[in-house]
Amino acid sequence: MAIDLVIFDCDGVLVDSERISVRVGLAAVRRLGWTIDEAEYIERFVGCSHEYWEEQIGPTPPGWREQVNADYAAALKAELCAVEGIEAALDRLTVPSCVASNGRHHVIRRSLETTGLADRFAGRVFSAEDVERGKPAPDLFLHAAATMGAEPERCVVVEDSPFGVTAAISAGMRCLAFAGGLTPASRLSGLGATLFHDPATLPDLIAALD
Repeated sequence: MAIDLVIFDCDGVLVDSERISVRVGLAAVRRLGWTIDEAEYIERFVGCSHEYWEEQIGPTPPGWREQVNADYAAALKAELCAVEGIEAALDRLTVPSCVASNGRHHVIRRSLETTGLADRFAGRVFSAEDVERGKPAPDLFLHAAATMGAEPERCVVVEDSPFGVTAAISAGMRCLAFAGGLTPASRLSGLGATLFHDPATLPDLIAALD
């Protein structure tokens, strides 16, 4: 079936922010006394919504969340870049596209502007803030498709986390899962997505689905 819309996740797919997020988040929860390593943090939180993260963290001392936000913003400003190869892939893409991320709108906007990708998706950015349930529920992808005028079965989602892959498959969409980031390929396989490791191959993979 033809592809009418490509829906990109943001963090870890378009912008290389997951490593920064994990480093800042891991340091923050350790300040709360958590005994957790990087692999466990990645498994629990990469790809989750801000609301889910807040629920899991629970009560915190005064000023803790503000410090986390400040640390994250500073790290993004200093270090954030586009995922290697994604700009060239976007240049070759011939199908309409949009962004649908569990991040909040102001964070998505900041990330896309910092990496120079904002103009590519102007007016076509969707956030978990727009729906009742973020990923792994299908709501966000269904909302993005409906707004863009595409049927779910004619959409392909590009994701990098089990949360996102689960949401895409639940929405009745085909999914390409980037296994070249932080999430091990072993956690992405068996969920119904086609795995890839090089963003440069995305246009050809999408064309093959089309």
